Amino acid sequence: MNLRPLHDRVIVKRIESETTTASGIVIPDNAAEKPDQGEVLAVGPGKKNDKGDVMALNVKVGDRVLFGKYSGQTVKVNGDELLVMKEDDLFAVVEK
Repeated sequence: MNLRPLHDRVIVKRIESETTTASGIVIPDNAAEKPDQGEVLAVGPGKKNDKGDVMALNVKVGDRVLFGKYSGQTVKVNGDELLVMKEDDLFAVVEK
């Protein structure tokens, strides 16, 4: 199943955080915080402005983005947990 986001929505897959500290201590899954970074898998066409023109999104597929801990709606697709959120929920694009 493929997802095609509508309007100004994006589909993001969380990037898993490290489960071991620098000193070698393993952090159990229930104690680890959910990562607030992810990779954009799909983007919608954009939202319409007051004139009816479609405004393209500022993110593209493959971008690494930062978002809030409680942002987006979680969906499961083919066993993967993905987030569907509006572009406004994204804080920044991580540049390398």
